Amino acid sequence: MTSPLTTSAAPSSGVHWTPRLWGTLLVLCAAMFLDALDVSMVGVALPSIGSELDLSTSALQWVVSGYILGYGGLLLLGGRTADLLGRRQVFLVALGVFALASLLGGLVDSGPLLIASRFIKGLSAAFTAPAGLSIITTTFPEGPLRNRALSLYTTCAATGFSMGLVLSGLLTEASWRLTMLLPAPIAIAALIAGLKLIPRSEREQTHRGYDIPGAIIGTASMLLLVFTVVQAPEVGWGTARTLLSFLAVAVLLTVFVRVERRSPSPLIRLGVLRSGSQIRAQLGAMAFFGSYVSFQFLVTLYMQSLLGWSALQTALAFLPAGALVALSSTKVGSVVDRFGTPRLIVLGFALMVVGYALFLQVSLDPVYAAVILPSMLLIGAACALVFPSLNIQATNGVEDHEQGMVSGLLNTSVQVGGAIFLAVVTAVVAANASESSAPQAVLDSYRSGLVMVTVIALAGLLVTATGLRTRRTTRQATVLVAKSEPTQAEARAEAAEERVTVRD
Repeated sequence: MTSPLTTSAAPSSGVHWTPRLWGTLLVLCAAMFLDALDVSMVGVALPSIGSELDLSTSALQWVVSGYILGYGGLLLLGGRTADLLGRRQVFLVALGVFALASLLGGLVDSGPLLIASRFIKGLSAAFTAPAGLSIITTTFPEGPLRNRALSLYTTCAATGFSMGLVLSGLLTEASWRLTMLLPAPIAIAALIAGLKLIPRSEREQTHRGYDIPGAIIGTASMLLLVFTVVQAPEVGWGTARTLLSFLAVAVLLTVFVRVERRSPSPLIRLGVLRSGSQIRAQLGAMAFFGSYVSFQFLVTLYMQSLLGWSALQTALAFLPAGALVALSSTKVGSVVDRFGTPRLIVLGFALMVVGYALFLQVSLDPVYAAVILPSMLLIGAACALVFPSLNIQATNGVEDHEQGMVSGLLNTSVQVGGAIFLAVVTAVVAANASESSAPQAVLDSYRSGLVMVTVIALAGLLVTATGLRTRRTTRQATVLVAKSEPTQAEARAEAAEERVTVRD
C-alpha cells in the first residue's frame, strides 16, 4: 500500500519523508513515550504516596498493579477494536482518556480513587499502544521506511522509561502528585496535534459482525491471568486460590480458542499463530521484557536497599542503557534492512545474556565502571537491537486489516511476559532468602534472582535462534530454485523469509 503522506520513489533512490509524515510519527511516538514514562515514574513515588494517603503495603502495590491489570488485560481487545472501529478514532479517544486519568490521579485524595485512575490509564494505554503501532504499519510501507519508523517508535519507549526514572527522582522531591500530573499536558498536546496530523483510517475489512463472545472471554481470561500472577507472590503460589485461578484461566482460554475458531470475525485469527516467524516474535517479546523488567526491579532494590543510593543515583546508573538506545535509534532501521530481523534479535539476546551474567559479579562495594557500567551498555545495545526488530518481525507480512490484532497480540506478550517472569523471579528470590538480614545474605538472594533473569534471556536466545536455521534452510532451497528459475529466486527468498502470511 502507498500512503498519501509519502512521496513515491524508486527503491534505488530512497524514500522521501513529508513534514506531515514526520508529524504523524511524532504524535505516535509521544503516546509510546508516555506509556513508558508513566510506568517508570510511579515506582519512586510510592513511599510518598503511601505516607500521604495512608495506604498499606498491599494497597500501595495496587497503584502499580492496577495499571498493569488494565493494560495487560485489555490489549487484545484494544488491538482488534482499532481494526474494526478505525485506528485513528480509537487512538485519539484513548489518548484523551489517558490525559483525563492523569489529571484525576494527580488531584485525588484517596487511595481507591488513585488506584481507579491508574486502572483507567492502563485501560487507555491498552488501546493507544496497539492502535498507534498499527497506524505506523499501515501508514508506512513495509520495508526500509517502516523499519526506520518502527526503530524510532520503539526507541521512544526506552527513552521514556529512562527519563521517567530520572524525572521521578526530581519531581518526587517536590510532590508525588507531579509525577501523576506530568503526562497530562503532554497527552493533551499530542491529542491536539493528532487531530490535525493523523490520517483518517478506513475500516478496510468488511466484517460480519463483532466477536462479542470472543471479546468478553478473551478479556476475562487476560484480566484473570494478570490478576493471578500479580497476586500470587503475596497469597502464595501453592494456595488453593492461586491454583483455582490458574485452572479458571486455562478453562477460559480453551473456550476462547473454540469460540475464535467458529467466529466469522474473530478477536484473534488463530491462523496467524501458525507462522514460525510470528511465534518466535511473540515468545521473544515475552522473554525480552520479562527478563529486563525483572532485572530492573532487582537492581533497583540492590542499589537503594543495599548500597544506600538515592532514587536519582539509581536512575543515573540506568541512564547509559537508555542513552545508548536513543543514540542508536536512527541507525537501527538501516541495520535491519541489511541483516534482517532474525540475526539482530539473536545478537541482541546474546548481548543481553552476557550483560546479565556480568552483573552477577557485583558486590557490596562495587566499582561502577568495572561491572555495572559494562552491563548497562550491553543491555542497552541489546534493547536497541531486539525491541524494534521484534516489532518489525511481528508486523511484516500481515495485511492492513489485521495490523491492530497483531499489534495487540505483541503488546500482550510483552505485558504478560513482564508480569509472569517478574513474579517468577520474585518467588525465586523469596525462596532463597535467608532468615538473616545481613547485607551479604540479602545480596545472595538477589543473585539467585539474577541467575533466573539470565536463564529467561537465554531461553529467549534459544527460541529466536531457531529462526536462523529456518532462514538458512530457505536460502538453500532458493539456490536450487535459482538454477531453473533465476529470475524468480530473489523474490521467493524474500517472501519466504520476511513476508510469511498464514491464512486459515
